[in-house]
Amino acid sequence: MTAPDPIAPDAAEEAPAPADRRRWLALAVVLTASFMDLVDATIVNIAIPSIQKDTGASFSAVQWVTAGYALAFAVGLITGGRLGDIHGRKKLFLLGMGGFTVASALCGLAADPGMLVAARVLQGAMASLMVPQVLAIIHVSFPARERGKVFGMFGAVIGLGAVCGPLIGALLTQGDLFGLQWRPIFLINLPVGIVGIVLGRRFIGESRAATALRLDLVGTALATLGLLMVLYPLTQGREAGWPVWGFVSMAAAPLVFAVFVRYERAKARRDGSPLVELSLFRIRTFAAGAGVQLLFGAVSGLFFLIWTLSMQLGLGWGPLHAGLTGIPFSLACSAAAGMSVQKLVPRFGRKVLQAGALVMLSGALLYLWEAGHYGTALQSWQMAPAMLLMGAGMGLIVAPITDVVLSEVPTEHSGSASGIFNTTGQVGNALGLAFSSVAFFGVVGDGKDAGAAFMPATSNALWWIAGGLVLVFGLLFLLPRRARQHGAPDAAEADPAAERDERVLVS
Repeated sequence: MTAPDPIAPDAAEEAPAPADRRRWLALAVVLTASFMDLVDATIVNIAIPSIQKDTGASFSAVQWVTAGYALAFAVGLITGGRLGDIHGRKKLFLLGMGGFTVASALCGLAADPGMLVAARVLQGAMASLMVPQVLAIIHVSFPARERGKVFGMFGAVIGLGAVCGPLIGALLTQGDLFGLQWRPIFLINLPVGIVGIVLGRRFIGESRAATALRLDLVGTALATLGLLMVLYPLTQGREAGWPVWGFVSMAAAPLVFAVFVRYERAKARRDGSPLVELSLFRIRTFAAGAGVQLLFGAVSGLFFLIWTLSMQLGLGWGPLHAGLTGIPFSLACSAAAGMSVQKLVPRFGRKVLQAGALVMLSGALLYLWEAGHYGTALQSWQMAPAMLLMGAGMGLIVAPITDVVLSEVPTEHSGSASGIFNTTGQVGNALGLAFSSVAFFGVVGDGKDAGAAFMPATSNALWWIAGGLVLVFGLLFLLPRRARQHGAPDAAEADPAAERDERVLVS
């Protein structure tokens, strides 16, 4: 989940806010859904060792439990937003929330790793229907004078979810409620989802876009196929002995993406509704920002997975011990995010993001030194300085980057750019999780001697993370020095043939 991009909808679809309190109850429902999605994206990592022990899941299956959710969420985000514009945001929100609840039940009742992975993919797909409606519902439910307060509440929920997700996962897993071990981390969504659906049906008002973009199902299928041709061999290749078919699949993936680009250009000429507005990549700052988002998503996905596994499987800590160790990271991230948006970026511009990359890099290098120096004797208090640095660095980047990157995008394409930008981050996350086969699990091997295997594997992965942060730092030089107000199009950069974008709102 990324920070909101508060772009106002077209005046034609702006609905007057109800005079009663119904809109505040509707806000509570959609914010709860956002919290539920964010927690579910972060809660699983802390429970992975318990899942592996209970179900006998292989390391590749463990990767798919997290990457499957991220991939399904990523490829469905833009389509989910357009479906809401066409068929009604309330209808799609409730459909997504209902499907998310059912998928959560299937995750909690999974009898084997295959069923769990399939249920997680379904859960991610349902989240891609539910989450894009949140900001759109807020926009049409609240007048402009109230949105500042509402977006502040939205940001607070995001920060709370980042802090609470690992802790909730740790408490539910270590508590072993009713002897269910890890399963309550998913089953807890059932009462929340049911109450949300009942209240949502009553209090959320229906809205549609005045002129919605059409669906691009062929583009979605091509993008999904291309990504799977990379992700599947990366994730399964190590356990299969890196077979030839895997390298053939990865080598052929660029051809699929080339077909995707060709099709998107043709669809843009035909009806102006491509899945990806390719003309945006002619804007240097947007293209560089998308590269930053992809790399940063990959770095984040890889880090959170290997950090959790190294604490529990390498150091032998319990879920609660590992969850509490992450508190300095979460608090530093939340504090730095608030400061960067409110005070630092308006004064110093992109230098704040570059400082964030360097601060996070210093934390990764400190953690790398500690892992090599202390080995399996590493303690939580020794890890805390590195976690503070990494959390603060991440906060300085993730909160302001969307506004900085989109500031030079023409207003008519701002919604499309926001959707592409946030989707890119989710794709990066899935790629980082898949790449853990090379950077982490390739060193772990069969993992029988945990202490001897996991700490060197952690060090190896941290070198890759550090390299990724160096690339992020370099790409940040291509962003504008200071974010400008939305709506300053550059005629030389905009595509005059492209039709007006319908502003798909994606969080």
